[in-house]
Formats: sequence, structure tokens, C-alpha cells
Amino acid sequence: MPGIEPDLVERGRLFVVATPIGNLGDLSPRAVEVLSDADLIVAEDTRRTRKLLSHARISTKMISCHRDNESARLDGLLSRLEGGEALALVSDAGVPLISDPGALLVRACIDREIPVECIPGPSAITSALVVSGLPVDRFTFEGFLPRAQKARRSRLEGLAGEERTMVFFEAPHRMKAMLTDAALVLGATRQCAICRELTKIHEEVWRCSLREAAERFASVEPRGEYVVVIEGATPSDAEAHEVEAAAREAIALALETGATPREAAAAGEVAGLSRSSAYKLAVSIARQDSRGDRR
Repeated sequence: MPGIEPDLVERGRLFVVATPIGNLGDLSPRAVEVLSDADLIVAEDTRRTRKLLSHARISTKMISCHRDNESARLDGLLSRLEGGEALALVSDAGVPLISDPGALLVRACIDREIPVECIPGPSAITSALVVSGLPVDRFTFEGFLPRAQKARRSRLEGLAGEERTMVFFEAPHRMKAMLTDAALVLGATRQCAICRELTKIHEEVWRCSLREAAERFASVEPRGEYVVVIEGATPSDAEAHEVEAAAREAIALALETGATPREAAAAGEVAGLSRSSAYKLAVSIARQDSRGDRR
């Protein structure tokens, strides 16, 4: 590329390069320079990256490195790096390694003392947080929830007492199930922001309760890429969740040792639940046990 010095990129180094999450105009000048001067671009999907390179008039050679072949590619890529080549790692969009492949290569480079440098740029996580309207001073990124309902609800139950704002990625065909379960487990009134197609022409952000979000997606066919931002629990919510979690564990243990639901409820009361709440929980757990579906 004209104006680029041949020694701009240091050799024998892995550059982890952030790329646009939608708008190609978000590719930084520094990213263009590194991608242009690298000896090889390691791309999650060469077909998608080729469109970006064509837009930026970059002709650097590419090789694919995705979840199915990352292990097999590792030795060859490390040999090139140890041989003095500069490699640029990119994912399909955003910052590599964040719910994307590349972690094996970065870890292997660190273990072999091969320099790793990040070229920062667009991120769907921070973009969604900024437009969500929810607190962003403390947050946690949870990636994709499990596909199976039982595992998904279990993960959400583990997050019910989380006080930080939570960020999730989700596939369009699982949005309905994800939001339904989130409303059920985290609370229907919990606030959220549903971010669709960030930085693209059809970008949309819906700010509403989880109940309203679940109702909306029950009647529409989701399309595009989604980031879901959910409000964290209040301190009182978190405390209540801790009490219920302790009571659930105590009741389950009592049931396993042969106690009746009424007898097991006493263990729930000791943990802090009211008598009626403890009994309802004991009956619920006993029913789940009888179906072989306890979560």
C-alpha cells in the first residue's frame, strides 16, 4: 500500500487486529497498515475477510483459522512466527478471541515468548453497553447462553444475583427462547436493551423490560445479529437470590435422604425462607425429581 514503510510491522510477532462489526468505515488506519504490511493474515473466514480487504485495497495473503482447524493450523503458524514472519489475526467481526477462535494461537505464542500485540478497534460489547442506557461502570460479558433449555436456565439461575450489568450474544433463531427464559428466571420487570445490527444501516435498539422483550419476540421472526444487555440485580434482589439458593440446596439434600416435602421444607426455613415459600419450593423440587428433570 502506498506510503507504508517496509519495516512498519515488526517481524516474528502476532498482531491481533480488531475489525468492523458492521460498518466498514470503522476499520482504523493503524489496522489497515498492519494488515497491509503483515506477511500473512490469519482469518476466521477468508471469504468474509476478503470483502474487508477489498474495501481497504489490501492484497496480503490469507489462511483460514477457525474452530474446526485451529489446532491443526497451530504448529505451522508458530513455525512461521518463529521464522520471523509477522502474522495478523482477525475474526469475522470485532475483536478476535471474544466468542471467536484465536485463543489457542495467542496462548501458544505467549508460551513460546513470541510477542503478541493488540490493534484495538470496534467491539459489539462496548457498543451495546453505550447505547443500552443501563449502568456501565461495572459489567460482565457472558457470551452465548447454552442452547439446551435446561442448561440455559441453569446458567441464568447462576446469574440471578449478579449485580453488574450483563451482556450476552445470541443467534436470531434462539432469541425467543433466550428472552422467555431470562424473564422467567431473572424477573419479568428486569430492564434490558436488545441491540440489533449495530453500526449497520438497519441498526435498532429496543429498551424495555424482559417481559416486553419476550412478548415482542414471540410474534416476530428475528433477523440479523443481536447483543442483549440486561440490568443487574439490586442488592436486595441479590440477597434474596442467595437465600433461595441456600434453601434450595438444603431442601434438595433433605429430599435425597428420604424426607417428605413437608419435612424438607423445615430445612428451607432454617436457610431463611418463609414457611409457605419453603414448602412450595420443596414440592417443586420433589416434582422435578419425580420427572428426572431437576435443574
